[in-house]
Formats: sequence, structure tokens, C-alpha cells
Amino acid sequence: MTAAWSGMMRLGELSQGPRTVVLEPDAEQRAQIARQIDVVSLPALRVELEVRPWLDGAEIIGRFQAQVEQTCGVTLEDFEQPLSGAFEVQVVPAGSPHAPDEDSEMELDLEAPDPPDVLAGDAIDLAAYVFEHLALEVDPFPRKPGVNFEFDAGPEDDSPFAVLKRLQDPKG
Repeated sequence: MTAAWSGMMRLGELSQGPRTVVLEPDAEQRAQIARQIDVVSLPALRVELEVRPWLDGAEIIGRFQAQVEQTCGVTLEDFEQPLSGAFEVQVVPAGSPHAPDEDSEMELDLEAPDPPDVLAGDAIDLAAYVFEHLALEVDPFPRKPGVNFEFDAGPEDDSPFAVLKRLQDPKG
């Protein structure tokens, strides 16, 4: 994520308790986001975040509503569609006792919650987390509503073996 759109919050701001943050990028920022997530355009994006203290870091609970314009993979026509998503992320500062140990082997458990992200400093770029989860929600093979892909194989080509069999079998 580039610095074109950011929503920075310092961990110290949470000493007063949970914070509600609303992020709405302007038209220029949405255009840059659209290029980065490979959509035609991003006419609308509104994000509501609740950031609250969690251990010695923060927990970010976010919900976003967006309107994306994509190109249909069947008709090649551009169309708009709504996109929404929700996410929950925990972050801790570097050196936290709750940070995952980089030297130990990580055990893969698909049912376990993700380990917390480790911050480089004492600030959280909330927009970066939104960007990441927005990109994951974009359909990589968009199809305009109501459009069906109908495959027409065309005339059946003879395999080389079928041609050889006909040459050997005069009745074929």
C-alpha cells in the first residue's frame, strides 16, 4: 500500500479506551486504490472501524462497503457491483511478549486464530488493513449479473489415433 491513503493511529491514543474511526478515501485516493487492486474504478468506499486495547497492542474490527467497477470475463463489458466485507486483526508493538517468536517453528492450525501482527513502530496504518481485506474480496473472475458462459466445443476434431484407425480399417 502506498502512502496515497493512510489512516494512522498511535497505540497511545487507546489509553482513553476504544475508538471508532470512519475512513472514506477521496476520488483521487479511490482511483489509486482501484489501480492497485486491478479494478476499473472504485466509485465508493466507506469503512467503519472499532479500535480497542488488546493486551499491550490493539484489536481492529472493521466493516467496509464499496462499489467496484470491473470488466466482465465473459462479455468484456464494464459493470458495477457492491462489495462488502468484515475483518478482525490484532496488533502488538515490536518487542511485545505476545508477539509471535520468529525463531520458533510455527504450527499450522486452520482453526486457531491468526497470531497478532507486529508493528514496526507505535502507529497502526488502519487504511493498510482495509486495503488488504478489500483486495481479498475482489472477484478475480468477475461476471456481469445474468451472464452465463456457454462453451461451444465446435466440430469434434479427430485425434491422430482415430485417423490411423480409419486408415487401417477400410469399413471405418
